[in-house]
Amino acid sequence: MAQTTAHPLRVALHNEIHARPPEAMAAPLALSHIVMFGDDAARAASRAHLAALLRDHHLPLPDAGSNHVRMELGGFRLRWELHTEFVTWTFSRPFEAAGFGEQEPVTAVQAVPQDWLAALPGECLAALNLWVLPTREVHQQALTRQLLREETLVGSTVANGHGTVFTDFAIHADGSSRMVLLADGMPPRRLGRLVQRLLEVDTYRMAALLGLPAARESSALLSVAEKELAALAEAIRIAGPHEEPQLLDRLTRLAGQVESHYAATHSRFSASAAYFELVDRRLQDILESKLGGLQTLGEFIERRLSPARATCEWSVRRQDALSQRVSRISNLLRTRVEIEQQQSSQALLATMNRRQDLQLKLQATVEGLSVAAITYYIVGLVSYLAKGAQGLGWPFSPEATAAVAIPVVALAVWLSLRRLHARLLRD
Repeated sequence: MAQTTAHPLRVALHNEIHARPPEAMAAPLALSHIVMFGDDAARAASRAHLAALLRDHHLPLPDAGSNHVRMELGGFRLRWELHTEFVTWTFSRPFEAAGFGEQEPVTAVQAVPQDWLAALPGECLAALNLWVLPTREVHQQALTRQLLREETLVGSTVANGHGTVFTDFAIHADGSSRMVLLADGMPPRRLGRLVQRLLEVDTYRMAALLGLPAARESSALLSVAEKELAALAEAIRIAGPHEEPQLLDRLTRLAGQVESHYAATHSRFSASAAYFELVDRRLQDILESKLGGLQTLGEFIERRLSPARATCEWSVRRQDALSQRVSRISNLLRTRVEIEQQQSSQALLATMNRRQDLQLKLQATVEGLSVAAITYYIVGLVSYLAKGAQGLGWPFSPEATAAVAIPVVALAVWLSLRRLHARLLRD
């Protein structure tokens, strides 16, 4: 193939399909998954925090533009991922599975330097301890005795019956939730994909719920704005022309508040909607089915997340509806004001037309006087000419000459003015 000019983003876009690939895993394995939520500064600080850990273990530092690092640190394995709003830290290590459930099991995070762990940048949004066991059968009482709470226990078979997962969706004394995966004979890569999807279910579930507090706060603000809009609509209906400027000012300020609130919450609601969709997809990916009389993860999450999702979606719809109503009433009020302005303009034009008619009448009167005045002066000149012409033999007296010249001069002056008016109109 001939060498062509490559797009500057070709390699980056091509490698995006391999971003954050699942790792091959073998049971028994203990994993600790921590999600740290933070702004741009906190996410940037997490890269420096990761570099400090790698430097302490004499390992190569991550690239400045990398958003995914996997590293073996001796005693535990680290997986670091930089996301749009949060950073995930996943620690894993093998453990002795004999007697699992009889006492508090070891966690992967116990192998991590605790001082370094306590200084993770950001705020902890989620923390999950996951144990992967190489067995298909574990007595349920063994799980609820030390690990999980029986009253909220959830479980299902996953991966088309090749695995079983249990969790209680509870935060335990160590500040983490817990999950147990039984994966007897599952291939390492398939096990790695399943574990990653289970971790993502917990991560995106918590990220999606970030929109719920904003929706509840938004509900109170929208209720106040809706009442204000209803009051404005009634006031506009009965208002007189002198009250419309004040109403338009109130309506403009309300529109500004609605749009400001929409701008402040739109990104949060959009992100929550995307996270809800990701939770649905990950639950579909694990291919779970019923296990005894327990609720599946999908059933539990759907039942508990549906009200939160509906609240967020309802807030978005209320914002859109309120914005449209404010826009309609604003247009209605502006149209009313414009119609009144047009009526005022028409009245003003009618007044100007009347004034113009009066001016034309006055002008016609003045023109009549002008004809008389011009005729008077011209006839006076004719009289002087007649007096001078008598010495040259003019047969008529100056008075008779002036009398005869009056109608001729007046008619000539009047015709000249009419011709001038006609020319001006034509131009």
